[in-house]
Amino acid sequence: FGASRACPIGRQSGFNLMSMSPLKFLSLAWFTPVMGLAGLSLAWARAASLMGSAAEVLSTALAMLAFAVFLVLMVLQLRRAVQFPQAVAEDLNHPVRHAFVATIPVGLLLLIACGVRWFGPQSWLSILWFGVASAQLWVTWWVLSKWLKPGASDANGVTTPMWAGITPVLFVPVVGNVVAPLAGIALGHTAWSVMQASIGLFFWPLVLLLVLARRAAHSVLPDRLLPTWFISVAPPSVLGVVAHQLQAPVWVMQMAWAMAFFSLLWVAPVLVRAWRAGFHMGFWALSFPLAALASLTLALGDRMAAPELIDPSFLIQRLSVPVLAMVSGVIFMLCLMTLRGIRNGTLLVAEPVPVPVKPA
Repeated sequence: FGASRACPIGRQSGFNLMSMSPLKFLSLAWFTPVMGLAGLSLAWARAASLMGSAAEVLSTALAMLAFAVFLVLMVLQLRRAVQFPQAVAEDLNHPVRHAFVATIPVGLLLLIACGVRWFGPQSWLSILWFGVASAQLWVTWWVLSKWLKPGASDANGVTTPMWAGITPVLFVPVVGNVVAPLAGIALGHTAWSVMQASIGLFFWPLVLLLVLARRAAHSVLPDRLLPTWFISVAPPSVLGVVAHQLQAPVWVMQMAWAMAFFSLLWVAPVLVRAWRAGFHMGFWALSFPLAALASLTLALGDRMAAPELIDPSFLIQRLSVPVLAMVSGVIFMLCLMTLRGIRNGTLLVAEPVPVPVKPA
Protein backbone atom coordinates (compact mmCIF):
# COMPACT_ATOMS: atom_id res chain seq x y z
CA PHE A 1 0.00 0.00 0.00
CA GLY A 2 2.97 2.37 0.06
CA ALA A 3 4.46 4.15 3.04
CA SER A 4 3.18 6.30 5.84
CA ARG A 5 4.15 9.85 6.67
CA ALA A 6 6.49 8.40 9.27
CA CYS A 7 8.93 6.94 6.73
CA PRO A 8 11.93 9.27 6.73
CA ILE A 9 14.01 6.87 4.66
CA GLY A 10 11.74 7.32 1.65
CA ARG A 11 11.84 11.12 1.97
CA GLN A 12 15.57 11.30 2.29
CA SER A 13 16.39 8.95 -0.53
CA GLY A 14 14.10 10.60 -3.12
CA PHE A 15 12.57 8.69 -5.98
CA ASN A 16 13.65 7.34 -9.35
CA LEU A 17 10.96 5.17 -10.93
CA MET A 18 13.42 3.11 -12.95
CA SER A 19 15.89 2.55 -10.11
CA MET A 20 16.20 -0.84 -8.54
CA SER A 21 14.92 -0.32 -5.01
CA PRO A 22 11.62 1.59 -5.56
CA LEU A 23 10.56 -0.76 -8.35
CA LYS A 24 10.73 -3.66 -5.93
CA PHE A 25 7.83 -2.19 -3.95
CA LEU A 26 5.51 -1.53 -6.92
CA SER A 27 2.80 -3.84 -5.60
CA LEU A 28 -0.28 -4.88 -7.54
CA ALA A 29 -2.31 -2.36 -5.52
CA TRP A 30 -0.95 0.27 -7.91
CA PHE A 31 -3.46 -0.93 -10.52
CA THR A 32 -6.29 0.40 -8.34
CA PRO A 33 -6.05 3.92 -9.87
CA VAL A 34 -6.84 2.39 -13.26
CA MET A 35 -10.16 1.19 -11.85
CA GLY A 36 -10.90 4.58 -10.33
CA LEU A 37 -10.06 6.61 -13.44
CA ALA A 38 -11.92 4.27 -15.80
CA GLY A 39 -14.92 4.17 -13.46
CA LEU A 40 -14.98 7.97 -13.34
CA SER A 41 -14.79 8.05 -17.14
CA LEU A 42 -17.92 5.89 -17.34
CA ALA A 43 -19.67 8.13 -14.81
CA TRP A 44 -18.94 11.27 -16.84
CA ALA A 45 -20.14 9.48 -19.98
CA ARG A 46 -23.51 9.00 -18.27
CA ALA A 47 -23.56 12.71 -17.45
CA ALA A 48 -23.47 13.63 -21.15
CA SER A 49 -27.28 13.78 -21.25
CA LEU A 50 -27.11 16.54 -18.61
CA MET A 51 -23.93 18.40 -19.58
CA GLY A 52 -23.54 17.75 -23.29
CA SER A 53 -20.27 17.40 -25.18
CA ALA A 54 -18.13 18.72 -22.34
CA ALA A 55 -18.91 15.60 -20.30
CA GLU A 56 -18.05 13.40 -23.30
CA VAL A 57 -14.69 15.14 -23.74
CA LEU A 58 -13.85 14.76 -20.07
CA SER A 59 -14.94 11.11 -20.15
CA THR A 60 -12.66 10.44 -23.11
CA ALA A 61 -9.72 12.20 -21.46
CA LEU A 62 -10.15 10.16 -18.28
CA ALA A 63 -10.35 6.90 -20.23
CA MET A 64 -7.17 7.77 -22.13
CA LEU A 65 -5.43 8.60 -18.86
CA ALA A 66 -6.58 5.31 -17.34
CA PHE A 67 -5.31 3.40 -20.38
CA ALA A 68 -1.95 5.19 -20.26
CA VAL A 69 -1.56 4.45 -16.54
CA PHE A 70 -2.40 0.79 -17.19
CA LEU A 71 0.23 0.48 -19.94
CA VAL A 72 2.93 2.12 -17.81
CA LEU A 73 2.13 -0.10 -14.85
CA MET A 74 2.16 -3.26 -16.98
CA VAL A 75 5.60 -2.39 -18.37
CA LEU A 76 6.93 -1.68 -14.90
CA GLN A 77 5.39 -4.83 -13.46
CA LEU A 78 7.02 -6.93 -16.17
CA ARG A 79 10.37 -5.33 -15.40
CA ARG A 80 9.77 -5.90 -11.69
CA ALA A 81 9.00 -9.57 -12.35
CA VAL A 82 12.35 -9.93 -14.11
CA GLN A 83 14.44 -7.96 -11.63
CA PHE A 84 12.65 -8.86 -8.40
CA PRO A 85 10.89 -12.21 -8.85
CA GLN A 86 10.98 -12.81 -5.10
CA ALA A 87 9.03 -9.59 -4.49
CA VAL A 88 6.35 -10.71 -6.94
CA ALA A 89 6.20 -14.12 -5.26
CA GLU A 90 5.79 -12.41 -1.88
CA ASP A 91 2.84 -10.42 -3.24
CA LEU A 92 1.18 -13.56 -4.57
CA ASN A 93 1.63 -15.36 -1.24
CA HIS A 94 0.79 -12.43 1.01
CA PRO A 95 -2.48 -12.97 2.95
CA VAL A 96 -3.81 -9.55 1.84
CA ARG A 97 -1.87 -8.38 -1.21
CA HIS A 98 -2.57 -11.51 -3.27
CA ALA A 99 -6.19 -10.39 -3.82
CA PHE A 100 -4.94 -7.31 -5.69
CA VAL A 101 -4.16 -9.60 -8.63
CA ALA A 102 -7.81 -9.02 -9.51
CA THR A 103 -7.20 -5.31 -10.10
CA ILE A 104 -5.55 -6.16 -13.43
CA PRO A 105 -8.54 -7.91 -15.11
CA VAL A 106 -11.02 -5.58 -13.38
CA GLY A 107 -9.19 -2.54 -14.71
CA LEU A 108 -9.14 -4.09 -18.17
CA LEU A 109 -12.87 -4.85 -18.04
CA LEU A 110 -13.55 -1.21 -17.20
CA LEU A 111 -11.29 -0.05 -20.02
CA ILE A 112 -13.17 -2.36 -22.40
CA ALA A 113 -16.43 -0.77 -21.22
CA CYS A 114 -14.92 2.62 -22.09
CA GLY A 115 -13.89 1.23 -25.47
CA VAL A 116 -17.44 0.07 -26.18
CA ARG A 117 -18.62 3.63 -25.60
CA TRP A 118 -16.01 4.91 -28.05
CA PHE A 119 -16.16 2.31 -30.82
CA GLY A 120 -19.46 0.50 -30.28
CA PRO A 121 -19.85 -3.31 -30.10
CA GLN A 122 -16.85 -4.31 -32.22
CA SER A 123 -15.83 -7.94 -32.73
CA TRP A 124 -12.28 -7.31 -31.50
CA LEU A 125 -13.69 -5.89 -28.29
CA SER A 126 -15.82 -9.03 -27.88
CA ILE A 127 -12.77 -11.27 -28.25
CA LEU A 128 -10.84 -9.16 -25.78
CA TRP A 129 -13.78 -9.13 -23.36
CA PHE A 130 -14.12 -12.93 -23.43
CA GLY A 131 -10.43 -13.32 -22.64
CA VAL A 132 -10.41 -10.82 -19.79
CA ALA A 133 -13.73 -12.01 -18.32
CA SER A 134 -12.35 -15.56 -18.31
CA ALA A 135 -9.17 -14.32 -16.63
CA GLN A 136 -11.30 -12.61 -13.99
CA LEU A 137 -13.13 -15.87 -13.33
CA TRP A 138 -9.82 -17.67 -12.91
CA VAL A 139 -8.47 -15.00 -10.56
CA THR A 140 -11.63 -15.24 -8.46
CA TRP A 141 -11.25 -19.01 -8.25
CA TRP A 142 -7.54 -18.68 -7.39
CA VAL A 143 -8.17 -16.16 -4.60
CA LEU A 144 -11.12 -17.97 -3.06
CA SER A 145 -9.48 -21.40 -3.37
CA LYS A 146 -6.99 -20.30 -0.71
CA TRP A 147 -9.86 -20.54 1.79
CA LEU A 148 -10.04 -24.30 1.24
CA LYS A 149 -6.33 -25.07 1.51
CA PRO A 150 -4.80 -26.36 4.76
CA GLY A 151 -3.63 -23.50 6.95
CA ALA A 152 -0.04 -22.94 7.93
CA SER A 153 1.14 -24.39 11.24
CA ASP A 154 3.25 -22.82 13.94
CA ALA A 155 6.20 -24.43 15.75
CA ASN A 156 3.84 -26.42 17.96
CA GLY A 157 1.91 -27.82 15.00
CA VAL A 158 -1.15 -25.66 15.69
CA THR A 159 -2.90 -24.47 12.54
CA THR A 160 -2.74 -20.70 12.14
CA PRO A 161 -6.16 -19.09 11.63
CA MET A 162 -6.70 -17.34 8.30
CA TRP A 163 -8.17 -14.20 9.88
CA ALA A 164 -5.27 -12.07 8.66
CA GLY A 165 -6.42 -12.56 5.08
CA ILE A 166 -10.07 -11.75 5.76
CA THR A 167 -10.20 -8.06 4.77
CA PRO A 168 -12.37 -5.92 2.48
CA VAL A 169 -9.69 -6.39 -0.19
CA LEU A 170 -11.45 -9.68 -0.94
CA PHE A 171 -14.24 -7.60 -2.44
CA VAL A 172 -11.94 -6.82 -5.40
CA PRO A 173 -12.15 -10.24 -7.09
CA VAL A 174 -15.83 -10.41 -6.17
CA VAL A 175 -16.59 -6.99 -7.66
CA GLY A 176 -14.71 -7.96 -10.80
CA ASN A 177 -17.36 -10.48 -11.72
CA VAL A 178 -20.05 -7.83 -11.30
CA VAL A 179 -18.05 -5.43 -13.50
CA ALA A 180 -17.93 -7.87 -16.42
CA PRO A 181 -21.52 -7.15 -17.57
CA LEU A 182 -20.83 -3.41 -17.99
CA ALA A 183 -19.24 -4.16 -21.36
CA GLY A 184 -20.57 -7.69 -21.84
CA ILE A 185 -24.23 -6.67 -22.11
CA ALA A 186 -23.43 -3.90 -24.58
CA LEU A 187 -21.44 -6.42 -26.65
CA GLY A 188 -24.42 -8.79 -26.76
CA HIS A 189 -23.12 -11.37 -24.28
CA THR A 190 -26.00 -11.04 -21.84
CA ALA A 191 -26.20 -14.68 -20.76
CA TRP A 192 -22.49 -14.93 -19.89
CA SER A 193 -22.65 -11.53 -18.19
CA VAL A 194 -25.59 -12.45 -15.98
CA MET A 195 -24.03 -15.76 -14.95
CA GLN A 196 -20.70 -14.16 -14.11
CA ALA A 197 -22.41 -11.38 -12.16
CA SER A 198 -24.24 -14.02 -10.13
CA ILE A 199 -20.87 -15.13 -8.71
CA GLY A 200 -20.27 -11.66 -7.37
CA LEU A 201 -23.85 -11.46 -6.13
CA PHE A 202 -23.34 -14.66 -4.12
CA PHE A 203 -19.91 -13.94 -2.64
CA TRP A 204 -20.46 -10.24 -1.91
CA PRO A 205 -22.57 -10.74 1.27
CA LEU A 206 -20.45 -13.76 2.23
CA VAL A 207 -17.25 -11.70 2.18
CA LEU A 208 -18.96 -8.94 4.15
CA LEU A 209 -20.03 -11.41 6.84
CA LEU A 210 -16.52 -12.85 7.04
CA VAL A 211 -14.95 -9.40 7.43
CA LEU A 212 -17.41 -8.52 10.19
CA ALA A 213 -16.70 -11.88 11.86
CA ARG A 214 -12.97 -11.10 11.73
CA ARG A 215 -13.70 -7.76 13.42
CA ALA A 216 -15.71 -9.45 16.18
CA ALA A 217 -13.63 -12.58 16.74
CA HIS A 218 -10.09 -11.59 15.88
CA SER A 219 -9.12 -7.91 15.64
CA VAL A 220 -9.85 -4.60 14.01
CA LEU A 221 -8.20 -3.84 10.69
CA PRO A 222 -4.81 -2.11 10.80
CA ASP A 223 -5.02 1.61 10.09
CA ARG A 224 -3.48 1.14 6.65
CA LEU A 225 -6.28 -1.22 5.64
CA LEU A 226 -9.14 0.97 6.87
CA PRO A 227 -9.72 2.70 3.48
CA THR A 228 -10.52 -0.70 1.98
CA TRP A 229 -13.84 -0.63 3.85
CA PHE A 230 -15.03 1.67 1.06
CA ILE A 231 -14.84 -1.23 -1.41
CA SER A 232 -18.09 -2.46 0.19
CA VAL A 233 -19.84 0.41 -1.64
CA ALA A 234 -18.90 -1.02 -5.04
CA PRO A 235 -20.93 -4.27 -5.30
CA PRO A 236 -24.42 -2.74 -4.88
CA SER A 237 -23.42 0.28 -6.99
CA VAL A 238 -22.25 -1.82 -9.94
CA LEU A 239 -25.16 -4.23 -9.62
CA GLY A 240 -27.53 -1.26 -9.83
CA VAL A 241 -25.87 -0.08 -13.04
CA VAL A 242 -26.08 -3.62 -14.46
CA ALA A 243 -29.78 -3.71 -13.54
CA HIS A 244 -30.19 -0.48 -15.51
CA GLN A 245 -28.51 -2.03 -18.56
CA LEU A 246 -30.83 -5.05 -18.27
CA GLN A 247 -33.84 -2.70 -18.12
CA ALA A 248 -34.80 -4.10 -14.73
CA PRO A 249 -37.61 -2.40 -12.82
CA VAL A 250 -36.69 0.92 -11.27
CA TRP A 251 -37.23 -0.45 -7.77
CA VAL A 252 -34.31 -2.84 -8.26
CA MET A 253 -32.03 0.11 -8.95
CA GLN A 254 -33.50 1.99 -6.02
CA MET A 255 -32.72 -0.90 -3.69
CA ALA A 256 -29.15 -1.10 -4.98
CA TRP A 257 -28.70 2.68 -4.61
CA ALA A 258 -30.02 2.63 -1.05
CA MET A 259 -27.63 -0.18 -0.08
CA ALA A 260 -24.68 1.58 -1.71
CA PHE A 261 -25.43 4.98 -0.21
CA PHE A 262 -25.99 3.57 3.27
CA SER A 263 -22.75 1.58 2.97
CA LEU A 264 -20.97 4.84 2.19
CA LEU A 265 -22.45 6.53 5.26
CA TRP A 266 -21.55 3.46 7.33
CA VAL A 267 -17.86 3.33 6.42
CA ALA A 268 -17.18 7.08 6.02
CA PRO A 269 -16.11 7.66 9.68
CA VAL A 270 -13.11 5.32 9.31
CA LEU A 271 -11.36 7.92 7.15
CA VAL A 272 -10.40 9.93 10.23
CA ARG A 273 -8.64 6.92 11.75
CA ALA A 274 -7.20 5.85 8.39
CA TRP A 275 -5.40 9.15 7.96
CA ARG A 276 -3.30 8.41 11.03
CA ALA A 277 -1.15 6.22 8.76
CA GLY A 278 -0.66 9.07 6.28
CA PHE A 279 -1.39 8.88 2.58
CA HIS A 280 -0.67 5.59 0.84
CA MET A 281 -2.02 3.73 -2.18
CA GLY A 282 -4.72 2.11 -0.05
CA PHE A 283 -6.67 5.38 -0.23
CA TRP A 284 -7.34 4.64 -3.90
CA ALA A 285 -9.85 2.10 -2.58
CA LEU A 286 -12.23 5.06 -2.38
CA SER A 287 -12.05 5.84 -6.10
CA PHE A 288 -13.87 3.11 -8.00
CA PRO A 289 -16.64 2.52 -5.42
CA LEU A 290 -17.46 6.25 -5.38
CA ALA A 291 -17.33 6.44 -9.19
CA ALA A 292 -19.69 3.45 -9.42
CA LEU A 293 -22.08 5.13 -6.99
CA ALA A 294 -22.01 8.28 -9.11
CA SER A 295 -22.83 6.22 -12.22
CA LEU A 296 -25.74 4.55 -10.45
CA THR A 297 -27.06 7.89 -9.18
CA LEU A 298 -26.98 9.33 -12.71
CA ALA A 299 -28.59 6.23 -14.21
CA LEU A 300 -31.30 6.17 -11.58
CA GLY A 301 -32.02 9.85 -12.08
CA ASP A 302 -32.54 9.21 -15.81
CA ARG A 303 -34.89 6.29 -15.21
CA MET A 304 -37.26 7.92 -12.74
CA ALA A 305 -40.25 10.04 -13.64
CA ALA A 306 -40.54 13.64 -12.45
CA PRO A 307 -41.07 13.19 -8.70
CA GLU A 308 -42.78 15.34 -6.14
CA LEU A 309 -40.83 17.16 -3.45
CA ILE A 310 -41.75 14.62 -0.78
CA ASP A 311 -40.64 11.68 -2.93
CA PRO A 312 -37.13 10.29 -2.25
CA SER A 313 -36.70 10.15 -6.02
CA PHE A 314 -36.60 13.93 -6.04
CA LEU A 315 -33.53 13.85 -3.80
CA ILE A 316 -31.79 11.24 -5.96
CA GLN A 317 -32.30 13.26 -9.12
CA ARG A 318 -30.95 16.41 -7.47
CA LEU A 319 -27.96 14.49 -6.10
CA SER A 320 -26.70 13.29 -9.51
CA VAL A 321 -24.49 16.25 -10.37
CA PRO A 322 -23.25 17.00 -6.80
CA VAL A 323 -22.27 13.35 -6.29
CA LEU A 324 -20.38 13.31 -9.59
CA ALA A 325 -18.61 16.55 -8.67
CA MET A 326 -17.70 15.19 -5.23
CA VAL A 327 -16.31 11.96 -6.66
CA SER A 328 -14.34 13.87 -9.29
CA GLY A 329 -12.84 16.04 -6.57
CA VAL A 330 -11.86 13.03 -4.48
CA ILE A 331 -10.13 11.30 -7.39
CA PHE A 332 -8.41 14.54 -8.41
CA MET A 333 -7.02 14.87 -4.87
CA LEU A 334 -5.91 11.23 -4.92
CA CYS A 335 -4.02 11.93 -8.15
CA LEU A 336 -2.32 14.99 -6.64
CA MET A 337 -1.33 13.16 -3.46
CA THR A 338 -0.03 10.20 -5.47
CA LEU A 339 2.12 12.44 -7.66
CA ARG A 340 3.44 14.21 -4.57
CA GLY A 341 4.19 10.86 -2.91
CA ILE A 342 6.06 9.68 -6.01
CA ARG A 343 8.04 12.91 -6.11
CA ASN A 344 8.89 12.76 -2.40
CA GLY A 345 9.72 9.07 -2.43
CA THR A 346 7.20 8.14 0.27
CA LEU A 347 5.16 5.57 -1.65
CA LEU A 348 7.48 3.01 -3.24
CA VAL A 349 9.08 1.78 -0.02
CA ALA A 350 8.68 -1.25 2.19
CA GLU A 351 5.42 -1.48 4.10
CA PRO A 352 5.64 -1.02 7.87
CA VAL A 353 4.95 -4.16 9.87
CA PRO A 354 1.42 -3.87 11.31
CA VAL A 355 1.05 -3.89 15.06
CA PRO A 356 -1.36 -6.63 16.20
CA VAL A 357 -4.54 -5.28 17.74
CA LYS A 358 -6.59 -7.38 20.12
CA PRO A 359 -10.36 -7.46 19.65
CA ALA A 360 -12.33 -4.95 21.68
